[in-house]
Amino acid sequence: MKSITKLLIILAFAATAAVSYAQTVGIKAGLNLSTMLVKDDNTSYSDNFKMNPGFNLGATAEFPLIDMLSFETGFLFSTKGFIYSEEVFLVLIEGRMDLLYMDIPLNAKITLGDGNAKIYALAGPCVGIGLAGTSEGTVSALGVTIDDDSIIEWGPDGDLKRFDLGFNAGVGVIINSVQVGVSYAMGLANISTNTDNGYRANNHVLSISAGYVFGGK
Repeated sequence: MKSITKLLIILAFAATAAVSYAQTVGIKAGLNLSTMLVKDDNTSYSDNFKMNPGFNLGATAEFPLIDMLSFETGFLFSTKGFIYSEEVFLVLIEGRMDLLYMDIPLNAKITLGDGNAKIYALAGPCVGIGLAGTSEGTVSALGVTIDDDSIIEWGPDGDLKRFDLGFNAGVGVIINSVQVGVSYAMGLANISTNTDNGYRANNHVLSISAGYVFGGK
């Protein structure tokens, strides 16, 4: 936990430096709809997973490169996870996993348009740091319900690996200083600590966000 606190402090200082040199900075918030791909060499376990609603919230910084091309990064608190529900022989199995990450996108961004209305597209890698999480499950049959709730343990000896790496892409519009966009992030790193028989788990998140962009230097 101490190492994560130190890392967050370093990231906070990096964010302050980024803002001071950025052409524009912004704040954004919105809706996340997340799920996971969970499978091994023989079976896919996530076929019945449903989107888990959550949120994204944070700040962005944009650096001009050439003409319409810029580099955009930021620090975003982002929820991930999934919802599960299946009935097997009158036994109802339900569960959900709720995860909170700090995401650091590293996007190339193309902006088109003049004046007060513009459109943009962006894409690039995204680094995620797991901060907190819970897992909830219930099994119900013949009027009896059994609960199984736990707190996610991060790290190589825990439930999930703390660090995630993915690829995200998105599009949106900028009207005056208001920016609205939609993006999709696909986890590339296996965040499962159990790798027996090729077992793996990857985050997938659809995000819809709105924000305000401030003019910078």
